[in-house]
This record gives sequence, structure tokens and C-alpha cells, in this order.
Amino acid sequence: MRFQTPPRLLLLLLSFLLFNIATAIVGGWTPIKDVNDPHVRDIGRYAVDRHERLTGENLQFNDILSGETQVVEGVNYRLVISANEVVGAPSSAKKYEAVVWEKAWEGFRNLTSFKPINNA
Repeated sequence: MRFQTPPRLLLLLLSFLLFNIATAIVGGWTPIKDVNDPHVRDIGRYAVDRHERLTGENLQFNDILSGETQVVEGVNYRLVISANEVVGAPSSAKKYEAVVWEKAWEGFRNLTSFKPINNA
């Protein structure tokens, strides 16, 4: 006796898989598995350096705590960064959310946003 999957079930499963793949590929945010990847860390350092140049705020990059990517025309990186304010003696680390848009094939990067998060 042979088991046959009903066509509606196959269609539902296929739709679910295609939706998840499309969301992950274009437009959806996907967690970064290795935030210690040298390229991801370079993006984090770029975000802190660019923020310093734009605002005059003196920050020292520490670490990347978490991150996500989003495929657009290039890649958006949304990172939670640990950094110290450096005014005289370095302060305790604070968290910031940075979004960097990158088109690696053009050598293009742009800091889209940089804001403190939950530093109470």
C-alpha cells in the first residue's frame, strides 16, 4: 500500500517554503550567525567611526552584541554595538543600534542610523 500526500497539503507546504525563502532573500531581516566574522566587525567599526565624524561624539568601539542583515539593493546591517564614550577617562560600555547599508561590489557604505538603546 502506497501513501499519497494530498495535493492541497503539498501546495500549502510549497507556499510556506517559498514565502519564507522570499522573505529571507529580499526584504526580511535574517539573524547574523557569527557576529565575530571580520567583515561584520569591520561594519561595526565603520558605524562607530562614521558616527563620530558626523556628530563629534567620541566613542570607542568594543564589540558587536547581535546583528541582522536585510537584502535590499545591497545589504543592510542592523547591529547592536557596545561602545564606550571617551571623555577624559573612558566610561562604562553603552549599547547602540546602528544600521549600515553596504554595496560591497561598489565599495559603498552608508551609515543610515545610529542611536543609543536601553542604556539606563
